[in-house]
Amino acid sequence: MIRTMYPNRRTVILGGVFGAVTAAGFLQGPDFAIAAENPELAKRFKDLSRNGNSTCSAKFTESIATMPAMSRITGSCCSPMEMKRYAEQVKGLTKYRAIPMIPSDPYDIPAATAQQMLPYYDLKLTGDEQKAYDYAMANSEEKGPCCCPCWRWKMYGGLAKYLIHEHGFDGRQIVDVWDLSDGCGGGM
Repeated sequence: MIRTMYPNRRTVILGGVFGAVTAAGFLQGPDFAIAAENPELAKRFKDLSRNGNSTCSAKFTESIATMPAMSRITGSCCSPMEMKRYAEQVKGLTKYRAIPMIPSDPYDIPAATAQQMLPYYDLKLTGDEQKAYDYAMANSEEKGPCCCPCWRWKMYGGLAKYLIHEHGFDGRQIVDVWDLSDGCGGGM
């Protein structure tokens, strides 16, 4: 570890098998181990945590419809990302990789996916389907698809209705998807 002139910042140089990877300041404590174990994930974390375009504004929600399908919605919208939580989320979401509409990274979402899922937010569910959705609303960490009624709320609310209606997901499965997909930043 190399100390810098800033007492709360550290620069870590990881070498050996992984080559020369420099991670400045954002990796502390257990994050060192995560970076050593998965340098590509650490690189993605660094990029997404510093270069995001996601916001909670109503204008941003409206702008998603006009984004090129190949563009990405990146970064957290409310709090800084945490490496440990990010690693847990990306690992946990791998169990849903067979369903392309579930983003594999909660901080790097294809605009095309958001564009497809937003209209599902207005889908009327059947009685049992609505019970599954209501269960997820009551039991997810954020008490909904996100911490506030932003683009994520509507996109992940739409995703939940899609998964319930098209894939038969129950409320517990929706809670799992929402909790793993929390893109507000911070830890859990």
